[in-house]
Amino acid sequence: MKEIKDIAISLFGTNKACKCGGEHEVCLDCYVCRVKQADMTWDKQKPIADYIDATVLKADAKEADIRALCEHAAKSKCKAVCINSHYLPFAKSIVKKKVALCTVINFPLGAGTNEAVLAEAEAVLREEIQELDMVQNLPALLSGYWQVSYQSILEVKKACEDADSLLKVIIETCFLSREQLIISCLIAKKAGADFVKTSTGMGTGGATVENIKLMRAIVGPKLGVKASGGVRTKEDALAMLKAGASRIGTSNAKAIIEG
Repeated sequence: MKEIKDIAISLFGTNKACKCGGEHEVCLDCYVCRVKQADMTWDKQKPIADYIDATVLKADAKEADIRALCEHAAKSKCKAVCINSHYLPFAKSIVKKKVALCTVINFPLGAGTNEAVLAEAEAVLREEIQELDMVQNLPALLSGYWQVSYQSILEVKKACEDADSLLKVIIETCFLSREQLIISCLIAKKAGADFVKTSTGMGTGGATVENIKLMRAIVGPKLGVKASGGVRTKEDALAMLKAGASRIGTSNAKAIIEG
């Protein structure tokens, strides 16, 4: 079994020491250097709602579902609401900046061309969202062309930077081997992502404690780790936070917060 450091060296060919943390140990020469940034880890003194992305991404979601989501998220002071981009103008009129607005791109398959993904990112960023969750280019990554997936993340990161929006990269862990998961986290970190995220919730599996622990070990304390997919109870959410998550994506926000 290859060590994280060995995979990082094989990808990026460097032995310069890392100063921002992470078991890759060697500097990734990231698009965004995080050495001076604050850690993005769980503070158990804060309310759990502060770590929740209240989410509705199902294809048959109706306006009433989005209204209920946004009203509860605003009342409970969730970190963000995560919805499909069709509903962004409607949601914006409800949350009124009380919580962050988040949407998804290249979702859920992760199978768009880099050009299409960037165009989608630019379109949704014009809606003045604060956070963007993108699925990495999975066909490229799974076929061994990790540079293509890296370039897609980098281009979207630059667009997010211009729009002052945070970027989370969904790596869809259920389809990845351990080595592919490590590569996905490393290239997301190198490309400047603010978070790595486990799942779309539409694949064959969701977040696991084991994957959260591994993802946190890979990226270190300066990157956020979002657990998403199958997190339904307060106990589930706390297990993910204790394992290293710093954000929870869930369609069961009310049950978790009030549980």
